[in-house]
Amino acid sequence: MSAVNEMADDALAARHRARMLRKKQVVDGKIAAATEDRGVLLVNTGNGKGKSSSAFGMVARALGHDMKVGVVQFIKGAMGTGEERFFRGLPLQDRLQWHVMGEGYTWETQDRPRDIEKAQAAWGVAQRLLADESIGLVVLDELNIALKHRYLDVQDVVRVLLSRPLMQHAVVTGRAAPPELIEAADTVSEIAVLKHAFQSGIRAQKGVEL
Repeated sequence: MSAVNEMADDALAARHRARMLRKKQVVDGKIAAATEDRGVLLVNTGNGKGKSSSAFGMVARALGHDMKVGVVQFIKGAMGTGEERFFRGLPLQDRLQWHVMGEGYTWETQDRPRDIEKAQAAWGVAQRLLADESIGLVVLDELNIALKHRYLDVQDVVRVLLSRPLMQHAVVTGRAAPPELIEAADTVSEIAVLKHAFQSGIRAQKGVEL
């Protein structure tokens, strides 16, 4: 390496260190300002893949911290998922409650009264979990779909979510999250589609979609 190249590399390294130092100061300031400890309400929405997968990753994270977790799946149910099979196979004793309450996607069921009945039953289970202060994380998978189709009253759902125990976290997934829920949430992630294998004619794959 020539002396000129070495000088260029040294200058680049110095600029990088300076940028990272400034960034660290900003991040450290934000960390120091974040002094509140309480449960958070998260919403994963958008048309992209990964909303439920992200929530189930949080299930693993919470269980790793010895927290109790409750999961209610509002729409999925006609077809089992790999996450459900995996978590149910673990020796978690009383630390995980997993409720599959739906009967399949709405375009498959094609039965609004039945879908409403199942959604309301699922919401009943969810309310019990959301009132239990021993549960650290509650995942309400595809609740947004039930709200989109007005199977449930969004005002009632938001009220219950905001009334949950102080240190309990809740995650709501599904496309088309209603504005009322987005407003109430602490963290909202909108997952967009750039490309999806299904658009190219590739069927849903175990370990990826299922």
